[in-house]
Amino acid sequence: MSASGTSLARRALQDHRRILVALGILAAIDLAVYGAVVYPLAQRVANIEQRDRMAERALMAAREEHEKASGTLTGKDRAGTELATFYRDVLPADLAGARRMTHLRVPQLARRSNLQYERSLNERVEERNSTLSRLKTQMILSGSYTAMRTFIHELETAPEFVVIDNVSLAEEDTSGGSLVVTLDLSTYYRDSER
Repeated sequence: MSASGTSLARRALQDHRRILVALGILAAIDLAVYGAVVYPLAQRVANIEQRDRMAERALMAAREEHEKASGTLTGKDRAGTELATFYRDVLPADLAGARRMTHLRVPQLARRSNLQYERSLNERVEERNSTLSRLKTQMILSGSYTAMRTFIHELETAPEFVVIDNVSLAEEDTSGGSLVVTLDLSTYYRDSER
């Protein structure tokens, strides 16, 4: 810069000194207000936003936990309802109902499948730590292999609750090719005496 340019700048500063001092004071006040008021408020707002995000995440996690808990309760209620339906509609109501099933219904299925009903033995078994009792039945039938398969299929798909515990096949001594099957069956019922 030349000497005339420097003197021109000094002269401008002297002429506008009041305005420049006022602008300097205003800038200092602005910096002081920013440092004392605006910056701390901006930090608080940033902290509040961060807390809001954390609260939203916590709320979402709580909602997910609530949905899981509600699903568990709904599943438990549904399982309880289905179990009650199973006890009421599928299982025999008592020992007499279980005997009717094994002495009446199962031999009917055997005759319908072209099997000869030979005999059966029943044994009542009390299950430990259960409200159910078990009626074990050993049944001896004779007939062809095809008739045995048909009978077993009919028994497994019947609406009555009968579990096949064991199947033993043996050939009869006669030349007719007939088989003898020994079935160990079980059914469960609600024991009112317990």
